[in-house]
Amino acid sequence: MSAVDLVRSSPATRTGLAVATATGLYGVSFGALGVTAGLSVAQTCALSLLMFTGGSQFALVGVVAGGGAPVTAYGAATLLGLRNAVYGVQVGAMLRPRGWRRLVAAQLTIDESTATSVSQDDPDEQRRGFWAAGLGVYLLWNLFTALGAVAGDALGDPRRWGLDAAAAAAFLALLWPKLVDRDGWAVAVVCALVTVVAVPVLPAGLPILLAAVVAAAIGWVRS
Repeated sequence: MSAVDLVRSSPATRTGLAVATATGLYGVSFGALGVTAGLSVAQTCALSLLMFTGGSQFALVGVVAGGGAPVTAYGAATLLGLRNAVYGVQVGAMLRPRGWRRLVAAQLTIDESTATSVSQDDPDEQRRGFWAAGLGVYLLWNLFTALGAVAGDALGDPRRWGLDAAAAAAFLALLWPKLVDRDGWAVAVVCALVTVVAVPVLPAGLPILLAAVVAAAIGWVRS
């Protein structure tokens, strides 16, 4: 796919950019929390540049802020990051990137880019959605991570800006069009119940992973 095709305006491109905007803005929260937890501005920005998976980044910072050992912080981050390996298998099969694009695609394979891609039916739209969301989130996430890290405590509690709700709303917008039959609704309700039950029991980030496993198991049984 040429550069012109990647930037061409299309439903998938517009969806990807909308998701990127909602998610990227939430990088302010990570930047502020990173320096509050005791990381330097450079360390906080490096996590977004290199690790680039929000759930793992927040898990690492949360353990550090709570006084946990570095090995515990890295273990939590790695556990949450394993989902990206699962996404990578699906993205690789759909997009079949070659050469340098394969390395870039690996870095950009996150929740948002994968969700935007799989929500499309046309192969070209899948590619446009993946790259629009992936590149958009990467640029904005790093930009606003730096802003949040530099501003630090001056921002106050990032949740009061509603950025966490914006990211959740973006995912809901992707999910809603797929709920077109009773089977889809049934799986969604089961996964929602699993998440609600698991939230008080499991560490942050793991309930949604458990729900994903349940959804995959249901799909495997029905196939």
